Amino acid sequence: MSGRKPRSVANPLESTITSPSERILKECHCLYVDSDHGLVKIATSLGVRLLPPRKKIFVMIMGNHSAGKSSFINWYAEEHIQKTGVAIETQGFTFITSGRKRESLTGNATLHLYPHFRPILDIKGVMDYVSAEISTSKQKKFSLVTFVDTPGLVDGDMVYPFDVNSAITWLGEQADLIFVFFDPMGQALCKRTLNIVEKLSEKCGDKILFYLSKADEAGKETDRQRVMMQIVQELCRRPGLNKCGFEMPTIYIPNPQKPSRCVNQIDGMCQTIEKTINQAVQKTLDQLEKDCDLICSTISSKLDKDRTDVLFNKSVRLHSFLCGALGVFLPVLFILSFIVHTLSKEQLDELLGEGLARTFTVFTGIIMYLWEWIPEDGQVVFVIVFGGFCYLLLFLAKRFASKRNKTLTKKEKRKMAEYSDYIQDIVKPKKAKLYEWYLQQCAAEYDL
Repeated sequence: MSGRKPRSVANPLESTITSPSERILKECHCLYVDSDHGLVKIATSLGVRLLPPRKKIFVMIMGNHSAGKSSFINWYAEEHIQKTGVAIETQGFTFITSGRKRESLTGNATLHLYPHFRPILDIKGVMDYVSAEISTSKQKKFSLVTFVDTPGLVDGDMVYPFDVNSAITWLGEQADLIFVFFDPMGQALCKRTLNIVEKLSEKCGDKILFYLSKADEAGKETDRQRVMMQIVQELCRRPGLNKCGFEMPTIYIPNPQKPSRCVNQIDGMCQTIEKTINQAVQKTLDQLEKDCDLICSTISSKLDKDRTDVLFNKSVRLHSFLCGALGVFLPVLFILSFIVHTLSKEQLDELLGEGLARTFTVFTGIIMYLWEWIPEDGQVVFVIVFGGFCYLLLFLAKRFASKRNKTLTKKEKRKMAEYSDYIQDIVKPKKAKLYEWYLQQCAAEYDL
């Protein structure tokens, strides 16, 4: 393989669009990641976390070693991508997807390509066993699928370089489909496989599908039925798996050179993948609607809160002003009363003017009257209490001033209005058109 290319070159998301579903998923993805008006960027500015939708569905294939996982992927893509054989060829996790150029990626590049799967790094040692294979194949629905080929599972003394059970379980929870292959010629009843399946069924049992792989190598029909019965019985013995019935289609890779009378239901797997793609398109469009509503409701809530905060701040400013004004006015009036009391009426009239002097005389007269009413031995106490009261008023003024809530600036409010208009005028109409176009394509297919 030639030198590794940067993500921009190998990115399968830039491949030529070949189907309506692919176009819809790509356009929805672009609405989220657009550098100027992407929903992810808008949501982040509002304190909301959104993840862009995937452009492809993820299908995880698991089973014991030599169960035919890699062979199925090669057959589906109609290209020899994964190594196959009786040995444990797949020791790590390989993401197989479609792109513009044939390329192989190591762990770090793979997780840049699939940021959704970065939390798998929490499992110690798994980083060195994650890779990706990008193929140019456009066969079947491969352009809309990413397969996850998992390590071949065996019982006994086999030691994996990482916690394989936890890794497969976590990936299975992220996948859209989980295909479990049972090889009638190998360890069909591999306990490790059954343990992982049981664990997965707790959270995503509806995504798990069982298949008897290499069914053409299982001997006669009676032999196949016996193997399938043994597998089903073993599954039913598991507490987490015995609540529902099991379907186990027989599949094998078609080979014109080796015709077989065994019923091959591998086409049914392709139909399942296609059905899941259609569901993914619908879920993506529905999620787009929900995320638009979330952003709009968040903007509305922030603007409503801002209006409430503005009214609250006005009230707080009023209280702060009143307390501060009284805290300053009362001691000043008290001191002026004594000063005015020492001046004659002629001096006041000359200093302040007759009208203002008369007003000062009335107010200061009241203060002096009250002061004279206080016994001499209590006047010191009064001054101390009065000073404490004025200090309390100034303290309350400061306290009220500090209680003001942060409000939005004009620029922020204008930006939110632009975001809301963009969602209502651009994103939602585009989503409606995509949904209408998708339904028209579905109707056209059914009419055919």
